[in-house]
Amino acid sequence: MSGAALAVVVVVVFLLTFYLLQRYGDLRRQQRMVLFGTLLSWYLCFLIVFILPLDVSTTIYKQCILDNEPHPTPVTPARHINQTETGSSLHPTVSVLKSCEEPWSYIPDGILPVFWRVVYWTSQFLTWLLLPFMQSYARSGAFSTAGKNKTALIENAIYYGTYLLIFATLLIYVAAHPNQLTWTKLQTIGITAANTWGLFLLVLLLGYGLVEIPRSYWLSSCPGYLLTKTYFKAAKMATEKAAAEENLADVMEEVAAVHESVRYNHHLRKCVDTILTKCPTDYQEKMGRDVESSHGDQNVLPTERSLVSLHKRVISAVQRHNQTHVQWSILVDEAFHLEDVAKSLSSSAHHFIHSFSSAQQHSWIRRFIYTPTVEWYWECVFRRCFYRLLAVLLCLLSAAVVWSECTFFSTHPVLSLFAIFIQMAEKQYNYICIEMACFVSILFLCVCVYSTVFRIRFFNYYYLVPHHQTDAYSLQFSAMLFCRLTPPLCLNFLGLIHMDSAISHQDRIQTSYTSIMGSMHLLSFISDGFYIYYPMLILLLCLATFYNLGSRCLNLVGFHQYITDDDLTSDFVDEGKELIKRERRKRQKTEDAENRRWAWRERCGGQGATGRTRAGYTKLENNQNSPVTEIKRSGIMVTRRDREAEEQQTSLLQDDSSDEGLQNKRCTGGRYLSLSPSQTGIFDDV
Repeated sequence: MSGAALAVVVVVVFLLTFYLLQRYGDLRRQQRMVLFGTLLSWYLCFLIVFILPLDVSTTIYKQCILDNEPHPTPVTPARHINQTETGSSLHPTVSVLKSCEEPWSYIPDGILPVFWRVVYWTSQFLTWLLLPFMQSYARSGAFSTAGKNKTALIENAIYYGTYLLIFATLLIYVAAHPNQLTWTKLQTIGITAANTWGLFLLVLLLGYGLVEIPRSYWLSSCPGYLLTKTYFKAAKMATEKAAAEENLADVMEEVAAVHESVRYNHHLRKCVDTILTKCPTDYQEKMGRDVESSHGDQNVLPTERSLVSLHKRVISAVQRHNQTHVQWSILVDEAFHLEDVAKSLSSSAHHFIHSFSSAQQHSWIRRFIYTPTVEWYWECVFRRCFYRLLAVLLCLLSAAVVWSECTFFSTHPVLSLFAIFIQMAEKQYNYICIEMACFVSILFLCVCVYSTVFRIRFFNYYYLVPHHQTDAYSLQFSAMLFCRLTPPLCLNFLGLIHMDSAISHQDRIQTSYTSIMGSMHLLSFISDGFYIYYPMLILLLCLATFYNLGSRCLNLVGFHQYITDDDLTSDFVDEGKELIKRERRKRQKTEDAENRRWAWRERCGGQGATGRTRAGYTKLENNQNSPVTEIKRSGIMVTRRDREAEEQQTSLLQDDSSDEGLQNKRCTGGRYLSLSPSQTGIFDDV
């Protein structure tokens, strides 16, 4: 196969990375350098995970050849006597060499070392130098490239200074020893420092994912639990949505004041025009009408520094406003679907019925494959069994990982389950089993770690939102985390299967990936202490996650989490249920109005006069009842009400039965509320 397997993996991983970036980012709207940096970082990290099994099988094949090649010089007299007694040495050598068959995915010598060196150092350059600078550049509110660069350098001065301090400390430690300091040792110091930081964070994320992922699949098999949790999320999202709308209104008031005070002949007018381009369309039109009717009484002029701060807050407010509206619409659709599942479970007819015709996607998959009958059997019968079976398998894998993390340092006897399985397959030279076992094991570890990265949220500072709603700062922050977590994750996996000599202390050929990492024995207190004993902390973290200690602590300090035996959770669930009922009534009124309108047109005009069929009006109805249209109808009314949070939340919960003339109006958040990528830019100059 030569390098064909490597080429196939490279293409498949690129497609997977591109799909994830398209799901979370906006390919048409966001700045090209941000997308390229995120795509490259994710791609290199995923590539390491998929190529590492091929490196393991290739190393085992080389070890087989080394163990079975003839040695012309006798090592010991006893060995010479044994070879003489067994007769000619040619026949055993030939018979043993026949067992060392070349694996199907064998990669020729010289390719993997260069490949790992390019991938590793590129990812490290991105995560420690380039991406932090690009983060500050994208988040800056400056109006020029020089201003953005200046802000990025100032914000990262402390960041880079911390790296230099840590590196200098390790350098002094190595220089204090009598060994000669070389460039290779300096590289090893830097790699060890980066892997130590990554391993510290890796254990924390892995301890959470090993418990939460199997539990989430087990609980997902219960539609009642999912519906209750969706009600809880709806209550929290309604509060966040109202807060985002209020914050946007406050910021737009400041923009309107600046727009009125800075006239068109002022030197700061270009900065004000740049800020206006980031505002929603409705606010831009309103500000234009207000300026025409004003008499120029505003005399307080802003400074350039205040405009930079305002520009930054406008970008953040608009982004958060759009995120909450899209998340709210998706959450409402999910609640409607789960309520339909609950009704179908108690129905005797084996036919899944949607509450709204707009929820049914009229595609060929729906008509011929995923019919209402098939959907009923999946949602009401097979889904529960499939998810519970998957949860049991994931639970067994989690138990194997925890046991192996606590015992992988023992080589005699071998206690790590992953090492036992790999060694059994190595004795049979079954390279397919070796690669599949390595791939499944490291893929499970990556899912536990990466899924936690996609789930965690640091206020509004870092938050990965699907449906093209993730901002540039969060995309680059996730890319930095991936680049820092992947190398220690791979080293930890190689330690689990005893392919890392720094941990197993075995005299055998190292993988090409381990050879790039260098000898960790240069810093013995890390290789013999931290790398071995710190992963045992996973056991304590898994127990804490199992008993929801983290969620309970967050709940105590005011960050409400879904806890089944908490009274506050019950209040949120009841509030969310009422919110979903009101949204259901609003959507039902809208759909009834569309049906009456279609019936009236059909009765008066006839199908021949209009040239439309019921299918055409059904398509129109689907478009008007989409989540985006619901957002537009509620968003226009909210902007016209008082800014106070209490009245704003009241208007959010009111039933809106009026649908005449709303189709030609634009939503508060601009075109960004579309679930598909937009063609207009909000960060064009970033």
